[in-house]
Amino acid sequence: MLIDALLAALPADRVVRDPDVVAKYQHDEAEWAPYAAPVAVVRPRTALEVQAVVRACLDHDTAVVTRGAGTGLSGGANATDGCVVLALEGMNAIKEIDPLERYAVVEPGVVNDDLRAACAEHGLWYPPDPASSPWSTIGGNVATNAGGLCCVKYGVTRDYVLGMQIVTGTGDLVRLGRKTAKGVAGYDLAGLMVGSEGTLGVITEITVKLRPLQDPQRTVAGYFDSIVDAGRAVSAVAAAGLTPSALELVDKQCLIAVDAWKKMGLSVEANVVLLGRIDTAGVVGDQEAEKMLSCFDEAGATWSAVSTDQEEADALFAARRLAYPAMERLGPVLTEDVCVPKRAVPEMLARIEQIGIAHATTIANIAHAGDGNLHPLLITPRDDEAARARAQAAFADIIDAALELGGTVTGEHGVGLLKMDGLAQELDPVVLGMHRAVKNALDPRGIMNPGKIFE
Repeated sequence: MLIDALLAALPADRVVRDPDVVAKYQHDEAEWAPYAAPVAVVRPRTALEVQAVVRACLDHDTAVVTRGAGTGLSGGANATDGCVVLALEGMNAIKEIDPLERYAVVEPGVVNDDLRAACAEHGLWYPPDPASSPWSTIGGNVATNAGGLCCVKYGVTRDYVLGMQIVTGTGDLVRLGRKTAKGVAGYDLAGLMVGSEGTLGVITEITVKLRPLQDPQRTVAGYFDSIVDAGRAVSAVAAAGLTPSALELVDKQCLIAVDAWKKMGLSVEANVVLLGRIDTAGVVGDQEAEKMLSCFDEAGATWSAVSTDQEEADALFAARRLAYPAMERLGPVLTEDVCVPKRAVPEMLARIEQIGIAHATTIANIAHAGDGNLHPLLITPRDDEAARARAQAAFADIIDAALELGGTVTGEHGVGLLKMDGLAQELDPVVLGMHRAVKNALDPRGIMNPGKIFE
C-alpha cells in the first residue's frame, strides 16, 4: 500500500491524511478550476525525502502534484483524484548568498520577499517580483516562470535561474545548469524546467543570479478617464524609447476595493491610474521621468505628476499588489493573464471593455502594462450560475482577442487547467507534439502533475 511505503520511507509527521488539513492543499487560487481529493499530502524537508516520495509513487503508479504556497491562478497545483500532493513550503532554507559571484542558492519553499530581504543585507537584489511576492515561493515562481512589476526592465524568473536540483519523473536526483556566469555545456535543461509547472520533475533547490541593489526610483502617476487613453499612454512610453522599472495599470474599482479592505486612505478621482517608475540614476533619470510625464499628458491624462511624496507613491504600488485579493473578497474572481505587443495594448483594453459589455460581466483591470501583460478580473456574484457562464464565455473571448492581436494566452500565471484550450489555439500542432515528446521522455510513466498544460 502506498501509505505504508511512504510511512516506511519518511518520518511519520511528513505524511498528512487528516481530511481537514488535506482539504487545504487540494487547489490553488484559480477560480472554478477543477480539483479532486488526494490520497495524502506529504510535506518533505529534504531533497532525499522528495526522492523517496517520487519513488514510492512510481512503485504504486500514483500521480505527484507539487505545490508551494498555493498562490497560483491557473489551477496548475490542483490535486487530481488519488494523487499525492507534495507540499514544499517546509523546504524554506536560504542555503547560500555569494556576494562575489552574485548568486543565491535556495530551497523551493523560500518566500520571494524573504529572499529579496536577505539579498539586500549583502547589497544585492533579486529582481523578479510578482504581485504575490509577500506570499509566493521561489519554487512556484520558477514552475510558472513568474514575472512581476519590474520585469518590464529587468526580465522574468527565467532570466535569473542559473541552475537547480530536481527529482526526475524516473526518481533520480540530479543537478542541472551551473553557478558560473557563462556555460553552454549541453542543452539548457534548467531553462526547460522553468515554466514546466511540475510536469517534468520536482524542483528541490534553485540557484538564482543577483544584481546590485536597485537605484532610488522616481514615481510618475497619471489619472485617466478612459482605460483606452491609459493604454495609449503605455504605447507612447514605449514609442518614446523609455524603459521604466515599472509601469502598472490599476482601475478605480480595484483601488476602492483595496481601500475598503485595508483602509489605506486612497482618494483617487480617476477611472484608471497609471503608475510608472524610473530608476535611472542622476539627471538622466530626472529627464526620463519628465518624458514619461509628457507621454501621459499627450495621451489624455486628466492629472499627472512626478511624485515628491515617497510614502504616497509606495501606498499606490502597495494597492496595486493588493488589488487581486481585495477584489476576491467581493465575490468569485476569474483572473486573466494575456500578454499582447505593447503597440496593441490600447486595442486590447478596448476589446476587454467591449467583451465585458457583451457578456454582461463586470471586469476590473490591473496590468503590468509596460510589457503588455494584462490581468482583467472577471467578477461574479456568489452562487450565480448564469453569471459564472457569462464570465467563462468572456474569459474565452479575451483569449481569442489576445491571440488575434499577436499575443499569448499567458504571460506569467502558467497554463495549468484554465488555459489548456488557449494553448492548443496558440501553438502549432507540431509544436504541441514536441512538448509532448519532451514530457514523455522526462516523465515516461506520466506521474508528474498529469492532466495539466496540454494533456
